Amino acid sequence: MSGLRVKVNVNGIVQGVGFRPFVYRIAVKNGLEGYVRNLGDAGVEILLEGTPNAVDHFLAELQEQKPPLSQIYEIQKTPLTGKNEHSTFTIIPSSDALEHSGSVVPPDSAICNDCLRELRDPNDPRFDYFFITCVNCGPRFTIVERLPYDRENTTMQEFPLCGLCTKEYDDPLNRRFHAQTVACPTCGPKAYLTNNKGEPVNAADAVREAGRLLSEGSIVAVKGYGGFHIAASAVEDAPLVRLREAKHRRAKPFALMARSLAAIRGFAEVPSKEQELLSSPARPIVLLSKNGAYGLSPLVAPDLHNVGVMLPYSAMHYMLFDQVGDAAFVMTSANPANQPIVNDNAEAIRILGGTVDYFLFHNRKIAHRCDDSVTRVHQDRNSFIRRSRGYAPAPVRLKQKAKRCVVGLGGELNNTSCVLNENKAFISQHIGDVENLETHRFLQDATQHLIRLTNSKIEAVACDLHPKFTTTHLARQLAEQNGWEFLQVQHHHAHVAALMAEHGVDELVGVACDGYGYGADGSAWGGEILFCSRSLKAFKRLGHLEAQPLLGGDVATRYPLRIAAGILSKKSDGADWLMQNSKYLPHGTLEAELILSQLRKPKNIPQTTSLGRVFDAAAAVLGLCYERTYEGEAAMKLESAAVHGKDVLELTFDIRGDRLGTTYLLSEIFQNRNRFSKSDLAYSVHAYLAKGLATLATEKAVALGVGSVGFTGGSAVNALLAKLMRETVEAHGMRFLVHEAVPAGDGGVSFGQAFVGGFWGF
Repeated sequence: MSGLRVKVNVNGIVQGVGFRPFVYRIAVKNGLEGYVRNLGDAGVEILLEGTPNAVDHFLAELQEQKPPLSQIYEIQKTPLTGKNEHSTFTIIPSSDALEHSGSVVPPDSAICNDCLRELRDPNDPRFDYFFITCVNCGPRFTIVERLPYDRENTTMQEFPLCGLCTKEYDDPLNRRFHAQTVACPTCGPKAYLTNNKGEPVNAADAVREAGRLLSEGSIVAVKGYGGFHIAASAVEDAPLVRLREAKHRRAKPFALMARSLAAIRGFAEVPSKEQELLSSPARPIVLLSKNGAYGLSPLVAPDLHNVGVMLPYSAMHYMLFDQVGDAAFVMTSANPANQPIVNDNAEAIRILGGTVDYFLFHNRKIAHRCDDSVTRVHQDRNSFIRRSRGYAPAPVRLKQKAKRCVVGLGGELNNTSCVLNENKAFISQHIGDVENLETHRFLQDATQHLIRLTNSKIEAVACDLHPKFTTTHLARQLAEQNGWEFLQVQHHHAHVAALMAEHGVDELVGVACDGYGYGADGSAWGGEILFCSRSLKAFKRLGHLEAQPLLGGDVATRYPLRIAAGILSKKSDGADWLMQNSKYLPHGTLEAELILSQLRKPKNIPQTTSLGRVFDAAAAVLGLCYERTYEGEAAMKLESAAVHGKDVLELTFDIRGDRLGTTYLLSEIFQNRNRFSKSDLAYSVHAYLAKGLATLATEKAVALGVGSVGFTGGSAVNALLAKLMRETVEAHGMRFLVHEAVPAGDGGVSFGQAFVGGFWGF
């Protein structure tokens, strides 16, 4: 038979999402012959033989009816000569060929409704099977060891298919046709329960027994898709006291996993956008405001107005709740302080055995650890705090193609890496704080894996400007080893560049606020207004917060009393107050006296423009936080206090040239601390800083003829700051930009670095 012959290469998220079975079905439906196969570059190759009309119909349906988890970035069609060679259409074995770059395996996806229904059906062969999955759901990124995405290249290779699973795998009409994670109780991974020494616990139903143990007050390490969680009751104080002591986590909030949306509504508010995120296939942790009926333990999220909640994303998680009445369990990542999440069974026993009472294991290996994603909603807009499971490594699509392929290694805290390949930015899963060997190795492994998955040919490596960051040393080392260009990008420049890249703008006046960034002048930046221009290939510092003393350097970031005392000393305030509160300092009155002595004769005290440090000082003055036990604690408590407040001070902005004064602000808060409520004063702090920075930024934007002002950096996850800043900018008739696709904090820095390196260069 003669006719049209064409080779079609499809790039995107097209492996591990049921794409080949879908191609098979629409090819057969249109009477076409040929084949489809996976390629080693994460793309799919299709050979079509048939009439031109049939090929056209096929190509239209390819894009219009593609599987729900797939994304098509590009379709390349190549006409072929010669006679037709095929009499049927088939799925043929995958090829290791690396023809293109920029495709990637999909993120892990929550259990679909079809599998959930089968899980509950006593007549289904996968009834009560904890690892039920199909072509539309289950782990993907966390099981892939190499490409192409075939079972033998994943951690499912150790589980040969039984007769039932083979039959379904080979049936074009079955939902598990070529589903690489297909398994059942006969041939698939097994779940089992042990004590904290790894010794088996006799249980007919290991998963539901673990749920009962949690409800009764035990602490259980639960192995999920991308690593272990430590789980505990959300209503009993005793296990949470034990857990906080074991993890040295005095006040940092715990995430929750709730059994259902209805259960969440019993303790938190769930607006429509939050409900959409909670129920999405990504299943992130979503920050929700506690409601009036909140009855969970106060130890879950101490002194905060909100709580992080996710819904179950695997059959195992759903089954934990089956025989108990708990609305939710604490479900926090199982990792030692500043180290990656635990993902290996033997490692879990060694590291977590002294913390938990039991382990709920399964015997499938985790190829790549991946923490839960965390997000919140700002006025119906998604705002990532952490972008990881359910999203990584799916790319952020850019409007233009980069000049070269660049990898960004991020900063030092809350780190990610990013591979920029043409118009796609592939951001890694959450890496964490790169301060030790384990996390350093995790960053290297995750980055190399991302480069391989996307078949990227790196030409340059970008990192932070700080000369002593671990990531700076790693970037220099990789540049030397591979002959890549070495680029350093100032921290806040990277933040603003990430915002520009996300929204596709060529110039922006950006307000970049966080705790710390190494400034272009070598000083500590943290509350900056920058003008960034892609056409000029440059950024300029237009304004900033008033520089304040950081007495004791890093020690001051832990004890906000030091920062408050330093700021108040400029107005001759706070000496008596500091002595009265000296019990909150490690060395009491002796330390307070030393602080006051140093402030009377200031010499060689480091200065910072950080907005985070101003929040720390205000929280200390208002008695909300005297010691920072986790990152952002003072700022989070200040925001929580401000939620129901109002601006009682209505301060005039102390703008002098290019800087917004903060001494005036803190002095006014201090002088009025006994006159107004903490809630109102906390709101007044937010109002002054948000409106003051926005006013200064809009003035600069108008002078430059720039129509957009953006807000980025770790402080941009603060919903009240973002709201007040938006109102001010839009009142001036300007466009206000915030992050929606990448984290505003340091998890988005690698993206900004890669964008600068790929589009600007130096």
